[in-house]
Amino acid sequence: MSHRHARTTFLGRLLIIQRHREEWPQAHIAKAMGISRKCVKTWLDRHAGEGEAGLHDRSSRPRSSPRRTSAGTERQIVELRRRERRGPDWLSALDPLTGQVIRASKTTAVRYERDTPGERVHLDVNTERAAALTPWLEHYNTQPRHNALDGHPPTNLTTKYT
Repeated sequence: MSHRHARTTFLGRLLIIQRHREEWPQAHIAKAMGISRKCVKTWLDRHAGEGEAGLHDRSSRPRSSPRRTSAGTERQIVELRRRERRGPDWLSALDPLTGQVIRASKTTAVRYERDTPGERVHLDVNTERAAALTPWLEHYNTQPRHNALDGHPPTNLTTKYT
């Protein structure tokens, strides 16, 4: 069944065929119905190949599902969901081999640890850009900051904030 905003329903498709038999150009049929010329061609080709039956809506269901879950596995899943009264997100947390709930722990997590902090820090810096920023950073770090509460400079201007 066509959705309610579809440009062509079964009767609309019959109208395409009727106008084509009346020798309307395909572009004119498309413009009159507010659809593309390709859409008109599709329905004309389907009618030529299958007759009036080709104008009916087709199912979007795949003809085959080669990787479908087996009936036995499907029964087990349904039974487990009924027994545990839980949904698919809980089932996805089960180990596929043992069926046990997978619980993450800090002992199983792979951690990246070094002897001293920052030992393996690597920065890609464009040296020209770093050189251009250096004077600004030095100036910025020596200027007194305004108080965040009232927007005025601090009373002691000799204090340097870093």
